Amino acid sequence: MPQTIIDDKLVKTEFYKSTEQFHIITAWIGLALNIVWCISDYFVLPDKFLVFFIFRLSVSLITVIAILSKKITGFSIYTIMFILVIGISVQNAYMWSVMDLANLQKHAFAYMVLFIGVGMLVLWEIWYSIIIVAITVITNIIFYLVNSKLSVDEFTINGGLLVLTVSIFCIFLIRTRYRLTINEIRIRLQLEKSNKIIEQEHAIVVAQKKEIGLQKDILEHKNKEITDSINYAKRIQSAIIPVETRFNAFFRESFVLFKPKDIVSGDFYWIIEHNQSIYYVTADCTGHGVPGGFMTMMGISFIEDIVENNHNIDAAEILNILREKIITTMRQTSTGQENKDGMDVTLCKVNLSTLEMNYAAANNSFYIVRNNDLIEFKADKQPCGYFPEQRPFTSKTIKLFKDDYIYTFTDGYADQFGGPRGKKFLYKQFEQLLLKNHSQTAEFQKKELENALINWMKAEEQVDDVLVIGIKI
Repeated sequence: MPQTIIDDKLVKTEFYKSTEQFHIITAWIGLALNIVWCISDYFVLPDKFLVFFIFRLSVSLITVIAILSKKITGFSIYTIMFILVIGISVQNAYMWSVMDLANLQKHAFAYMVLFIGVGMLVLWEIWYSIIIVAITVITNIIFYLVNSKLSVDEFTINGGLLVLTVSIFCIFLIRTRYRLTINEIRIRLQLEKSNKIIEQEHAIVVAQKKEIGLQKDILEHKNKEITDSINYAKRIQSAIIPVETRFNAFFRESFVLFKPKDIVSGDFYWIIEHNQSIYYVTADCTGHGVPGGFMTMMGISFIEDIVENNHNIDAAEILNILREKIITTMRQTSTGQENKDGMDVTLCKVNLSTLEMNYAAANNSFYIVRNNDLIEFKADKQPCGYFPEQRPFTSKTIKLFKDDYIYTFTDGYADQFGGPRGKKFLYKQFEQLLLKNHSQTAEFQKKELENALINWMKAEEQVDDVLVIGIKI
């Protein structure tokens, strides 16, 4: 019986051949960006600029020498990438150790970008990743003990734990991508070999059917690995997004209808009590699924940091700071060469003692139903992220009354296709549904909204994440 089992060495050879050029380009870009980032060093810590620059230049020069001499030394591009990432990680560990608390918080996102970039762009065996994380932890501890004036709590809470979490998550991401790529190459080589056998000998048809069955099993295994990876991301996201009962703790009559399109959501919500006010957020990030999930984690982290580190901060100022953090972290400019990811946000700050609500909104309007009338509160027509005509967000304060029902939401519900003609649900029908049921219990309203959406969709696929939050004053 003809065999199409591919030798592991051949698979590895094909893997190196097909990915080497991409990793070479990645290495050049990485070492160049490492030097370019010294610009931020000059503005953040000008007194440390020269030391940081020498450190960055040394790491990049070592990588350049390794790339140019790899034919002589026999280093693979994966070893060179390993050297570059180790160098940048050690360099960042040193920078952390000499920073004060404010600059440590800013630089934490640069450290996160390193590991996220490695997780998204680099393919190598898992032991590379484990060594990098181990050396990162060790060098951070050593430099901290030698240089840092911060307490252990300050060092870990303001960046250390978050960077460690992201780095561990990236280990699993690289491992999954590496194994999927290896399996994909193996399958391709198997198909090529099978085709040659079919051309040479018609008698192998039976064996070919069995081989297809084997390939089907491999593809199913591959899909399972992808799903497992996404489910892992969902567990991380679910640990960050608050449960619905958090709203019930502050507003006795409240509900959260949250239906991600994919396993991981690009919509998110958040709530906290701070300085006698209740802050809550309804947000829609660019994209959905895993890319949207990364944005939600970043958005929640930013908002939580802004609120907890600013006494009695205004809702619009939160969005202004959030926008700057997103633009800085995502390196967004007006050149048009980088991503324009961002988020649409409704941010409410409710004082239940004075019955006043201060709010600001980026592209996301919201409703208040009062005395059987639905009042729409318009949002600023700009996202939290890069925007060509960027303006400060508008802060507004409104008087609330007992039995007011506040509805915040993303566009997923109104944009869902369905009905007899396959059209969008639209906001008019959404508003009528809210008006019809606003006097009912929160549980009843949530169920009615969910049933209406299901009946509207019928056989249609869900097109976006759905998020609707209702609270009664």
